[in-house]
Amino acid sequence: MLYYLYATPVASVIFVLTIGLSLYVFSNPQWYTKLMLHPYTLHRDKSKWYMVFTSGLIHKDWMHLIFNMMTFYYFGFGLENMFVQFSGVLGHVLFAALYVVSLILSDIPTLIRQKNNPSYYSLGASGAICAVLFSFIMFQPKAMLGLFMVIPIPAYLFAFLFLGYCIWASKKAYDNINHDAHLFGALAGLGLTILLYPWSISHLLSQFL
Repeated sequence: MLYYLYATPVASVIFVLTIGLSLYVFSNPQWYTKLMLHPYTLHRDKSKWYMVFTSGLIHKDWMHLIFNMMTFYYFGFGLENMFVQFSGVLGHVLFAALYVVSLILSDIPTLIRQKNNPSYYSLGASGAICAVLFSFIMFQPKAMLGLFMVIPIPAYLFAFLFLGYCIWASKKAYDNINHDAHLFGALAGLGLTILLYPWSISHLLSQFL
């Protein structure tokens, strides 16, 4: 863990800040309504723009937090390391940009769709973490991931199944999960990775040729 703290300072800051703020709101639930994304309010009061960021730093409960932080730990630290290998010190900045910009982009569809729904709230880092995961998959498409945390499956197949499920769930599921954020976070991660490293496309294709 000490190596990760030294080699991946941005991922370490995100990791610690997300856990710390989530634990704080667990003990101080009155902060949920202040920090969660509420499209209805944001549409009418642009001074609440910070909700886009603060909502990505808090979680609903322990299970939500643990699942997201486990995913970020396994892929976020590794991805920042890869960015540094590709771009030197600038890689830290590029990793931060990918995370923050993806967090914003993943919420845009929700802001549009729910702007007139006063009862809709959203929280969690899932959009940005999906971006991190899919960026990682661009560089390591044959890495083995755990479907349902148990079944081994190659990363590229997981990506197709995940995107298909998100598209279906966004239209059909009624489970209080923001599937739009997952879908558009993943797409943002792919798009930004290609923008930052255009050669990642040829690298991805070379893994299957």
